[in-house]
Amino acid sequence: MLVAANVNETFVDCTQPDRPDEMERVEAAGGRVINWNGYRILGVLATSRSIGDYYLKPYVIAEPEVTVMDRTDKDEFLILASDGLWDVVSNDVACKIARNCLSGRAASKYPESVSGSTAADAAALLVELAISRGSKDNISVVVVELRRLRSRTTASKENGR
Repeated sequence: MLVAANVNETFVDCTQPDRPDEMERVEAAGGRVINWNGYRILGVLATSRSIGDYYLKPYVIAEPEVTVMDRTDKDEFLILASDGLWDVVSNDVACKIARNCLSGRAASKYPESVSGSTAADAAALLVELAISRGSKDNISVVVVELRRLRSRTTASKENGR
């Protein structure tokens, strides 16, 4: 099982102020969502949940949005990243790049740019992509391999560890 709590720069679908439920919550608290180079609370902050940003309270809240998902055998990896990645790279593209890196295809196709096939290599490649696409925000990326983790856990259980 995977439990994700989302407050500002975390993973899961970000709490963007243009999401209908978030916009309704902000407006019910007396705030406004303004489209000024992207949707922003009072034209300032591009997320509706954040730790800090006290001057925007009560429109921006620190209460996390919690999502609980059952893991399946199809789960390959997690990409935990800040807006610096998600502002310029779609979920589909990020997953395709991580998958190609973890499988070794990226290293064999682009040996001068991709050094290996680890989760750290996939994260570094995603950071480089965000930079090359002109991300203006901080960029933090962590990739967690779920299948290798599961196979190691299964092997440990089978060996009595």
